[in-house]
Amino acid sequence: MYLKTFCVLLLLQLLSHCSQAQLFSDKAYSKNDYQWPVGARVGIVANFGELRPNHYHMGLDCRTDSRENVPVYAAADGYISKVNIDATGFGRAIYINHPNGHTTLYAHLNDFYPELQSYVKAQQYLLKKWAVKMEIPENLFKVKQGQFIAYSGNTGGSQGPHLHFEVRDTKTDKVLNPLLMGFPIEDQIAPDVLRLAVYDRRKSIYEQSPAIYPLKKVGSVYTPAGGKISVHTDAVMFAITAFDRYTGSTNQNGIYSATLFEDDKAISGFEMDSISYDETRFLNAHIDYKTRANGGPFLQLLSPLPGYQNGIYKTAPGEDGVIRLSTGETKNVTIKVEDANQNSSSISFSLFCDNISPLADLPGKLFVPNEFNVFENESVFFYLPENAIYDSFHLRYGVSNLPDGSSIYTIMNQIPIQSNFLMSIRADFPASDTGFVVMKESAAGKERYKKTKDLKGWYEAYFRDAGNFQLIVDKTPPVVSPVGAFKDGFNAAGLKRIAFSVSDNTKEIAEFTGLLDGEWILFSNDKGRVFVHQFEENLDHGEHQLQLIVKDLVGNTTEKTFHFTR
Repeated sequence: MYLKTFCVLLLLQLLSHCSQAQLFSDKAYSKNDYQWPVGARVGIVANFGELRPNHYHMGLDCRTDSRENVPVYAAADGYISKVNIDATGFGRAIYINHPNGHTTLYAHLNDFYPELQSYVKAQQYLLKKWAVKMEIPENLFKVKQGQFIAYSGNTGGSQGPHLHFEVRDTKTDKVLNPLLMGFPIEDQIAPDVLRLAVYDRRKSIYEQSPAIYPLKKVGSVYTPAGGKISVHTDAVMFAITAFDRYTGSTNQNGIYSATLFEDDKAISGFEMDSISYDETRFLNAHIDYKTRANGGPFLQLLSPLPGYQNGIYKTAPGEDGVIRLSTGETKNVTIKVEDANQNSSSISFSLFCDNISPLADLPGKLFVPNEFNVFENESVFFYLPENAIYDSFHLRYGVSNLPDGSSIYTIMNQIPIQSNFLMSIRADFPASDTGFVVMKESAAGKERYKKTKDLKGWYEAYFRDAGNFQLIVDKTPPVVSPVGAFKDGFNAAGLKRIAFSVSDNTKEIAEFTGLLDGEWILFSNDKGRVFVHQFEENLDHGEHQLQLIVKDLVGNTTEKTFHFTR
């Protein structure tokens, strides 16, 4: 009886230890459902969960041997449920629904297979739109595993030839980590950990610079110099810089998970799986955004900021991922970093609270996450919805007056924003100008323009980034120029296509329309400002008229007419 009781107690103790050591449950994905989706040597240049500007990388970037037009294959049986075509993002993309409840995505494609290509083109002409998001009936394009569906390319936001491949949960549209599903990527290398960052969690993440500790690997464990870190706060949060490598590759890919242990108890961590595109911008709450915006490294926080909703983090019951200490107290800290193949690395050190330093008062209105935040004065009004910010901060606001009498308003610079917010600026414009007012936002070398709505002298627009805001009257039409030899009166008998570059002072083109002999024709716009039309093989010989109509955000219009022969 004693032995039986002892065994039960030992089992309960082991189960308790396991529950403390593991925040995330094991994934039950099948490893036999899918084949490699592209006809090139198996390999990837980016994995799921890699850190990108304002988003996670949400799939695998499969190698195509630096070439375009490599055959792409259906990873499993199913049917084509959707086709998207856009100048940015995925470019040309196919979605396939599968009987197992998953959807696979194939992006940055060139041409689709002939039957699908003909169907999509007919729909584009019917809609008179090149950029389309097209739902396709279930019984129209059924596919078998290994069936050719498209040629790989470099369309949309791609920076080089490859296939972007995703696996999603069909019902929720959550993107899943394909490397948990048996794809043949050999990985026997544990993640590399470069540095540890330490934060005073009494302060905003945006109102401090972390203490950075380089790490040295001793055996299989990383440690800071001396194996001990002293702090002057009773609340501490951590971040790391880490990457993963695959066997035979030097690419620095993203890690799969990291878990923070306090005195051998798992208190917080993150895991890169099951992320939706509605959530991918939460990357800005997963990293030290200020450090990165100032040109520093990616630092992945090991604990969730208060404005991070759900997502990749999990904390133990009663924990928030912050380690609390009293003056003179020491705690043992371990951080376990894993890749998707369960190779792991560890960081280990002791954390000592030397003393607790006082906090300085900061100027500016305090903005708080999970609350409705408003700022207004005689010139500016804006508000942030409840889900807009990730951590508290004191508002930084400034005004620069320009020689022409206009002003630039600097607001929340280097503060990431999750959702769109309303920005309003007061100005006096003549009635003839009010329909041509755009708002310019600039930050970190990038510019964005939005058409404004005039509300009795307050001009408003929605943005998703903080920075510098300015009102501009735009009465300048777009500029349209032929690319290559094509011009008015040209003999185009030897041309397979014609192309035109388009530019505008606001960098935004609202509409591009091409009419051939009075009928709408298809112009693609895969990269930049170049619009391309591929001549149809059955185009009649003789004289033709091409009319181009191009509009910017506020409706400034350029019309050009070309006569040519075939």
